[in-house]
Amino acid sequence: MEKKVFCVDICGYNAELPVLPISPTLDIAFFNLHGNQALTEHCGKELAKHLADCDVIITAESKGLQLSHVVARELNHNYYAVARKTKKLYMQDGIEIVIEASITTGKEQHLYLSKHDVELIKGKKVGIVDDVVSTGASLKGLEDLVNLAGGIIHKKAFVLAEADAADRDDVIYLAKIPVFPHA
Repeated sequence: MEKKVFCVDICGYNAELPVLPISPTLDIAFFNLHGNQALTEHCGKELAKHLADCDVIITAESKGLQLSHVVARELNHNYYAVARKTKKLYMQDGIEIVIEASITTGKEQHLYLSKHDVELIKGKKVGIVDDVVSTGASLKGLEDLVNLAGGIIHKKAFVLAEADAADRDDVIYLAKIPVFPHA
């Protein structure tokens, strides 16, 4: 069987994304930064250009981690906040929210923020960073966490906007990708 790929130009970086089934009726162009140092560096540097006026960056694990590391470094931020999907030992005094199923998880999730990260974003202009915005479920979870922690949502930036998310006027993205419904 021939492997399907979708080619996308991300601000001058040409990436070939495998097209994979996400459900019996839908395929997506799968974007994965894990292990791809060059792509992560490129995307992080490009996103940082849009986030220069943010006081702090927040992301959700796991694909947003290395991306936010690059963004924070480019902005000369010593720290960035990480919303974890499981509650770690050091997070006993943090905060938690529940989010709806996203297109890739298909189930309800929890997001946790440590007390350190709550203090990091409290009262600050926060830039939300992640790899892909699609249904907006994960983004809503990050927005809820920022609000609960007392941060000010200043910008929401993604490498890719998938399908209808590209029509949103409240997000910044570097490129857009379609979804592939089955005929």
